Amino acid sequence: MGPGHPECPERLEAIAEALEQTGLIDRLQLAQPRAATWDELALAHTPEYLDQVRQRLTGLGEVVQLDPDTAANPHTLTAALHAAGAAVQATQWVLEGRVRNAFCAVRPPGHHATRDRAMGFCFFSNAALAARVALRVHGLQRVAVIDFDVHHGNGTEDVLADDPGVLMVGLFEHPLYPYSGVPPKGNNMLNLPLPAQTGSAEIRELIRAHWVPALERFKPELLVISAGFDAHQLDPLGLLRLTEADYRWITETLVEVAGRHAQGRIVSCLEGGYHLHALARSVMAHVDVLAHDGEQHRG
Repeated sequence: MGPGHPECPERLEAIAEALEQTGLIDRLQLAQPRAATWDELALAHTPEYLDQVRQRLTGLGEVVQLDPDTAANPHTLTAALHAAGAAVQATQWVLEGRVRNAFCAVRPPGHHATRDRAMGFCFFSNAALAARVALRVHGLQRVAVIDFDVHHGNGTEDVLADDPGVLMVGLFEHPLYPYSGVPPKGNNMLNLPLPAQTGSAEIRELIRAHWVPALERFKPELLVISAGFDAHQLDPLGLLRLTEADYRWITETLVEVAGRHAQGRIVSCLEGGYHLHALARSVMAHVDVLAHDGEQHRG
């Protein structure tokens, strides 16, 4: 994205370093993702948009600005295709039973990419693509998408609005970029817009009161998580007040839902999180819960 941009390579470096230093990496099955195909991307994006992306981002020799905060360099298309491919491959592995759950540590993020527009650091709608692959390629009937990024997942919502096979639940600071989500775009969306400075107790109670009952009624066969960690109290891009303990609790809550209805199947895709140390600690909490659930059911 360019020098000084918060969506930087150091984000994944901080996660990788924490995985290694804590030893958590030894409990994980690692995989290098393949690139998503254009046919797969067409499950979430319009043909016109995909043609535009190919034309604008193929063979770049310099940085191109797609909107005021979303830039592309000569390597962006490769990275974006592999980020989307990670979501597709993780979904395949989970639904084939090769792993119980998966976390995709990817850049660029995806939940602001709409059917026909790149925005908010995002090019392809990774989580929405995972949901569509589960429904249209693997034949599932019900997929839940959960987004706890500090910013509303407008792109995921744009792709999946009124899809009868999807329930999307989200929380986000409001008002905050991209200034959407109130009201939600589709009848299959349950959004929890939160004022700045909302903290742990309030958010946990809202999740218990709203997300969990909706998920229990829906009985998802797969959970797809847009795992943004920028609602952390130290993050520079938001003003919510979560901690890594809250991300652990949210993940435990979702693992319980998945265990009751989805055979434990979860695909989680990294979205935001821009304070490097807070991001690394929060991802560790999230992945530790997923790894423990996998270990409990391995074999």
